[in-house]
Amino acid sequence: MTDTDGKTVATWTCAGRNGSVNTRMAVYTEVSDEELVTFSAEYDIGEALSLTGIAEGVENSNFLLNTGQGPYILTIYEKRVNPDELPFFFQLLEHLSAQGVPCPVPVAGRDGEVLRTLCGKPAAVVTFLAGMWPKRQRVEHCAELGRVLARMHMAAESFPRARPNDLSIEGWRPLLAKAADRADEVRPGLADILSHELDALEAAWPDDLPKGVIHADLFPDNVFFRGDEISGVIDFYFACTDAFAYDVAICMNAWCFEPDGSFNVTKAKRLLTAYKGVRGFSGTELAALPILARGAALRFVLTRLYDWLNTPGDALDTKKDPLEYLDKLRFHQGVKGPGEYGLA
Repeated sequence: MTDTDGKTVATWTCAGRNGSVNTRMAVYTEVSDEELVTFSAEYDIGEALSLTGIAEGVENSNFLLNTGQGPYILTIYEKRVNPDELPFFFQLLEHLSAQGVPCPVPVAGRDGEVLRTLCGKPAAVVTFLAGMWPKRQRVEHCAELGRVLARMHMAAESFPRARPNDLSIEGWRPLLAKAADRADEVRPGLADILSHELDALEAAWPDDLPKGVIHADLFPDNVFFRGDEISGVIDFYFACTDAFAYDVAICMNAWCFEPDGSFNVTKAKRLLTAYKGVRGFSGTELAALPILARGAALRFVLTRLYDWLNTPGDALDTKKDPLEYLDKLRFHQGVKGPGEYGLA
């Protein structure tokens, strides 16, 4: 079924509640009635009325929690998330929201603590954001994304904490090493292709660009719209300190290619122009865009390749094709300057 805001959900059985769990959904932990009642009593959010598993996302178990005071999002953090890093993400959300960025706000319990335990795992509740993520991205979506991304970067400049990017260029060669022996199962010669590209990126990667906390995973399903306006940016669990322009490059790869693999320069132009209208690019950022876009593409080739080779066929996670991003990488290899992205 689909809720009123367009997010795909599957009705959850909580010890006798009607409905059943879709076993292919991204919910890894079942919550009993008794556990839910005990957990929700730790908050001033009203009585828990229903709990619905959200059938999207691959990292954690997410639920729509309806209470006497309205809807919230409950997340149970699974094995990929380091609980010690969660306070960083919670504080970032609080900071960005205070600066006017539309993102979820963590909800503290009666004891003032955000991070709690449910079913023996770390858990937290955040505010609910109404909206739909765009299944087909239009140029208007890309322009709005550029504006909000720039606002988010400007707000992040005053965030006092930092977190290393474990998936930046320093982490790509170790990741490739974990997949190299079997990479050619996906495409013959793939290991050599990726190794040569990594050689080129390591030689040319810029280290003098403006930095701050970036989202680093701003795919369309992490952005909610109401009409043509963004109503929410979610899933900050890859947020880290890196170049702002690298975040732009990640977005360009995620939003500006068509389903047939072609690059839509109009979408890129609207995204970049809207971003520039809020937070101007430096000359070094503009010059670096092609190499950053290549790096952003390689990052997702490598992570998808690793998951493709190591995720069991019966796993709940949906494996994503690494070759989609190899094609994007090849496009960026032919780009000579930012003008080919629509910037004069």
